[in-house]
Amino acid sequence: MPPPTSASDPAAPIFPDLRDRSVFITGGGSGIGAALTEGFLRQGARVAFVQRSDASGFVDDMDAATGNRPLFIPCDITDTTALQDAVAQAAAAHGPVLVLVNNAANDDRHKTEEVTPEYYERVMAINFRAYFFAAQAVIPAMRAAGGGSIVNFTSVSYLMGMAGFPLYTSANSAINGFTRSLAREFGPNRIRVNALAPGWVMTDRQVEKWVTPEGVEAFLKRQCLKETLAPADIVGGVLFLASDASRMMTGQALVIDGGVAVTG
Repeated sequence: MPPPTSASDPAAPIFPDLRDRSVFITGGGSGIGAALTEGFLRQGARVAFVQRSDASGFVDDMDAATGNRPLFIPCDITDTTALQDAVAQAAAAHGPVLVLVNNAANDDRHKTEEVTPEYYERVMAINFRAYFFAAQAVIPAMRAAGGGSIVNFTSVSYLMGMAGFPLYTSANSAINGFTRSLAREFGPNRIRVNALAPGWVMTDRQVEKWVTPEGVEAFLKRQCLKETLAPADIVGGVLFLASDASRMMTGQALVIDGGVAVTG
């Protein structure tokens, strides 16, 4: 069996239409988001990304590795004004944003009985509200340009009815409804809106917080493919949804989970 490709693998697919395209990624400096940033950079795209924590070192690393320097804009995505300003800053630097990847999320565990109104607002601001207002910010320029692509990250957790983070799974479900409604509303403007639902991806955060040998073994039993997912495994699906290769695909949810949630 050949090894899986990664964003830096010479055998990774190339989407020529993504060269020079202005791309905006939330949470693009760590975890899956970092793999996405690298993947788009290697396509020759002009990438801007936001996150709260400092990503200056990552920017330097990507510049050295790809010869294509991303634009890092420090931003708390729960601050709607700051998020919209970041979209404007990215457009000023790279041209109108024609690909939006709503990737940033927070899957901290919590118990229903212990959720306060303040915690509720914070979690939903990260996991859903920021998606809405980032999309709202890019749509006018996409419409003026004659089209664009929005990729909203959701998760298989809501499909599986997983317990332990009810606000997160609720937001995931809302993202799918949001995706379908925007696809219908802005399809006449050739703005495509799709969701991508990863399974359990072994990011540094997941490994640090929740991964145990027993947990991985139990999860692999539910997967058709008996390998753990890495951030690089998600990149190809996002590039496909962003590119003209998926020009007639909208309002859909692409699942990359090793075959846990078998749909269709």
